[in-house]
Amino acid sequence: MEQGSTGLLELERYARQLKLLGEDGQKALKDATVMIAGIGGLGGTAAIYLAAAGVGKLILAHEGNILLPDLNRQILMDNEHLGMERMSTAMEHLRRLNPEMEIEGYNSKIEYDKAKPWVESADIVIDARYDFPERYVLNRLCVEAGKPMVESAMYGFEISLTTMVPGETPCLECLYPDNQPQWEPFGFPVLGATSGIAGCLAALEAVKWITRVGPAYTGIMYRFNSLDFSTYSVRLARNPNCACCGEGGKP
Repeated sequence: MEQGSTGLLELERYARQLKLLGEDGQKALKDATVMIAGIGGLGGTAAIYLAAAGVGKLILAHEGNILLPDLNRQILMDNEHLGMERMSTAMEHLRRLNPEMEIEGYNSKIEYDKAKPWVESADIVIDARYDFPERYVLNRLCVEAGKPMVESAMYGFEISLTTMVPGETPCLECLYPDNQPQWEPFGFPVLGATSGIAGCLAALEAVKWITRVGPAYTGIMYRFNSLDFSTYSVRLARNPNCACCGEGGKP
């Protein structure tokens, strides 16, 4: 890290984590760009902790305005901004947390042509979208661009997490083939604390990947039940016939 005035401010801001990451690790975070697809309960929590940790640039994507049912979990939002654009509110809160960070925010769903440059400019992507169609698009973009993707999701009290690395681990379509004719994005229950745990785990995965401070959960699916704190892990295998990353896929 630089030793000028800005460097000294950074050393003070991140003093509590420098003993864990070291100055080289902190500089790696500063130089990194993370894309987060979705800034709801899960993605918004990940964004907060990546901003607090000192990631140099965040690229955020999420459409729509703030609704009252969002507020049980979307901690980047607040009651005063009900009915207002979700993305502008999130960016305002993140800038208050860490004004030294660069943020790009898009009031948009994940669509192939729109999201392609966002994925290509990121060092790592966090998938925090709530519906499978967008997650499949994001997955394909990451495979094509060779970008690692933290796949974090929750349903009820259960959380799942894995980090997908193109060419090394299964992709999302290996695990969940794109053959669901219908998908109801808002048909599952959400408790804010559970989505927050999932977001913290996703942020931690990104920090580990960027700084190399510890091994990421690659090729393994981690499952955590937030109700009774039971956990288990499942080793994952690539599908050679996967339509996205297999021998018959486009990438």
